[in-house]
Amino acid sequence: MKVLVTGGAGFIGGNYALEMVKKYPEDEMVVLDALTYAGNLETLESIMEEPNFKFVKGDIRNRDFIYNLFENEQFDVVINFAAESHVDRSIEEPDIFVSTNVMGVQVLLDACRKYNVKRFHQVSTDEVYGDLPLDRPDLLFHEDTPIHASSPYSASKASADLLVLAYHRTFGLPVTISRCSNNYGPYHFPEKLIPLIISRALNDESLPVYGEGKNVRDWLYVTDHCKAIDLIVRKGKVGEVYNIGGHNEKSNLEVVKTILKYLNKPESLIQFVKDRPGHDLRYAMDPTKIQTELGWQPEYDFDSGIKATIDWYLTHKDWWEHIINGEYQAYYEKMYGNR
Repeated sequence: MKVLVTGGAGFIGGNYALEMVKKYPEDEMVVLDALTYAGNLETLESIMEEPNFKFVKGDIRNRDFIYNLFENEQFDVVINFAAESHVDRSIEEPDIFVSTNVMGVQVLLDACRKYNVKRFHQVSTDEVYGDLPLDRPDLLFHEDTPIHASSPYSASKASADLLVLAYHRTFGLPVTISRCSNNYGPYHFPEKLIPLIISRALNDESLPVYGEGKNVRDWLYVTDHCKAIDLIVRKGKVGEVYNIGGHNEKSNLEVVKTILKYLNKPESLIQFVKDRPGHDLRYAMDPTKIQTELGWQPEYDFDSGIKATIDWYLTHKDWWEHIINGEYQAYYEKMYGNR
């Protein structure tokens, strides 16, 4: 089959492309990416010359471009990773998030209808559910948990999810949605917590931690996420939502201290900064549905995943140093410099 992977030069989409091009040599994959600040062609370097792979630069919001691409390629499956994804950036510039994460998704859905795509899969997030209290570890997000978004980012992703499900009900478009917990692993853009802490700790720089670092996230190693998406696309039931979680709940402070211990760096590098507005307290996913219906199980717990992640950053310094030395440095100062 022919698969379109949008946002395939980003973190999760890039890892998905790297995994699946080699796993399914009989399939054809086209990666589409606008190559905004978080898109990096160096991520795809090892598969750029594969015979079943092609990269196209373009924006999912450009309807004429998207229709022309669908007309020429005749995709069987579309997997949408393309999104503005950083909560802090959404607070600074919410309009970009609505434009890409909602309007861009609508363009893709319309193209899928027009060109009879057999499956559209939307990669979503646990953040559409809002948050859970810190003192109720028994509470988890289920697929039928009401949407209760907290940030412009999560609101834009929730809007896209509702649009996807509406296109299924109204037009019969064959869709699936996955909502994942916090991903980590190779090729993660250094604005996110784990790569930010690794890169700055290696340079003995201060490590910004929001509030008191008590906010809890459920951590999912990125290749486990990619394998879950593959199962949903190939075996998942049309019209369904699947939660993907790692059962690896850690506070932000625990994560930071784990990285420092592994790198043999002092905790004195930690610098608590003013909390961001509307900061969700806790995310925790119940992945029972995908486990029982599709047989998915994560291969990594947090200990093995964080070691693999840190080792990757230690052996791929060129990849993230290119980023840090460029535009990102100005963004870092804007976000954390006055906190």
